[in-house]
Amino acid sequence: MFAYYLDLALRSLKRNKVLTALMVLAIAVGIGASMTTLTVMQLLSGDPLPGRSDKLFYAQVDDNPLPEKHNEPMDVMTYQSAMDLWSAHQADRQAIIVDSPVKLRAPDTTLPPLMLPMLSTTADFFAMFDVPFRYGGPWRAEDDAARARVAIISADLNDKLFGGANSVGRTLRLRDTDVRIVGVLAPWRPSPRFYNIAGGRFSGGKTADYYGKPQDLLTPFSSALEINDGNFYQYSCWKLPPSPGHLQNAPCVWLALWVQLDSPAKAAAYKRFLDGYAAQQKTLGRVARPENTRLRNLVQWLDYQGVVPSDVRLQAWLAFGFLAICLFNTIGLLLAKFLRRGGEIGVRRALGASRGAIFCQCLVEAGMIGLIGGLGGLLLTLLGLSLVRRQPVAFADMVHLDARMFALTFVLAIATSLLAGFVPALRASRVTPGLQLKTL
Repeated sequence: MFAYYLDLALRSLKRNKVLTALMVLAIAVGIGASMTTLTVMQLLSGDPLPGRSDKLFYAQVDDNPLPEKHNEPMDVMTYQSAMDLWSAHQADRQAIIVDSPVKLRAPDTTLPPLMLPMLSTTADFFAMFDVPFRYGGPWRAEDDAARARVAIISADLNDKLFGGANSVGRTLRLRDTDVRIVGVLAPWRPSPRFYNIAGGRFSGGKTADYYGKPQDLLTPFSSALEINDGNFYQYSCWKLPPSPGHLQNAPCVWLALWVQLDSPAKAAAYKRFLDGYAAQQKTLGRVARPENTRLRNLVQWLDYQGVVPSDVRLQAWLAFGFLAICLFNTIGLLLAKFLRRGGEIGVRRALGASRGAIFCQCLVEAGMIGLIGGLGGLLLTLLGLSLVRRQPVAFADMVHLDARMFALTFVLAIATSLLAGFVPALRASRVTPGLQLKTL
């Protein structure tokens, strides 16, 4: 029976090629615009660590000793608070994180010095965030304690400096200090670069830079304090630091602390630990609001920081609004097409066709328009994504159409056309045979 309806639908589509083309074009353009923006939204708003994000938490303590009223603590902490919490070892894993610019040279290459962002962290970082390695591996906790002169580099930097060869054991010079490479990362591109996001809620939606590539150079935090002293940025200070960039004893916040807590009970216990630590620091006169602590998991932290750029959200709403307009246009065209065939439908009804048969025939025809429109929409989606990849934004090189979004393109196209065809098909199935036969 379906093959019969399909044959009738194909004949009907061929009879009025211009009207068919208009409907297919409306569906294709609407699908292409909406799927392009939906693909970008899916990339930017997805969980960067599925299956692990509910165990990773961003810890905050309100370090400000001034009696100012505000609802949230600063996004980062002072050196003393971060080190106190990290040294307490109350989490399953924990990592202090800060980045800073550093001058790098590879002594046994002819390349000129490079100015790179350096991520300074602790040994648990790699296991916490499931960081992949191509060569070597992470440094050990003993290296943190010993302030070892070791480093890990990205696959991109390894390709640039050493032609992609195994560079473990080779030497880099950071400012005036030699460090030994102990690991080379495999290609790694978290979306967004969640581990050192701060201040996004104050950016006015301009957060595209959070989707840039990870830092090319990673060193132990304890070592970086000596290697790159004076080059750290203060996030905020309640008094000017005695020496800019030298922040270990400065009244400034600049360090992030992530903790891994493998069960809800451990998360609740760590929050109590944070509260107790803040209360203790109040008695020492270091903080004014001990109750102002936070412990958000990874997804909550990204939502709080509003990492999805506001212009991408706006484009998504506009694209789906445009799809709705295309849907209503298709409804109008299908209604005109089906009602113009009132005589044909009247004859079929007089010959015994049921209302359900007429309805199914019209709905199959609408589905065929959606399928063809889906093919056109897929081509327009690929074109739209190629244009996005040419834009000067940090996430442009990551934009692609995966298998799930490919399937969703056709599901959305057919669903849209069936939705558009429902009312016209219902109207066509209710055509009165006698009235139509009188006009023939």
